[in-house]
Amino acid sequence: MSIQIGSIAPDFTLFNSEKQEVTLSQYLGKSVVLLFYPQAFTGVCTTELCDIRDNLNVYSTLNAEILAISVDSVFTLENWKQQQDFNFQMLSDFNKTVSTAYETIYETFAFGMKGVSKRSAFVVDSKGVLQYVEILDNAGEIPNLDKIKEVLATL
Repeated sequence: MSIQIGSIAPDFTLFNSEKQEVTLSQYLGKSVVLLFYPQAFTGVCTTELCDIRDNLNVYSTLNAEILAISVDSVFTLENWKQQQDFNFQMLSDFNKTVSTAYETIYETFAFGMKGVSKRSAFVVDSKGVLQYVEILDNAGEIPNLDKIKEVLATL
């Protein structure tokens, strides 16, 4: 399956930082921003997700839910969420199935690590259709959050 604008977003169920199951399709009727990021407790990831945290009211006004996804364990995500006071869902793709389905995985990352999520952003509309896709090869870059908000405003 090719991940592209206009295609149906692959459904998934992952555990969140509170160890509860979260399924993408439970958000049908709302827009969803999926943010894949390489690893918790790293500089660029912290910058990106703190920006989301600090502007969550903008996304809420646009009727959008944020689902942040990495291959970190639920225990790591729980600790990082508490430390940074993140106020959105943080999901563990520990087995890399969702990152693989969304074609957003580094074969080899820093320090020889394999199977780390690429920094990526997807906007899923209220019907489950992808309206924005941005997959970054450079983990030092952050998705275009302004463009994401522009897309959300049209939905």
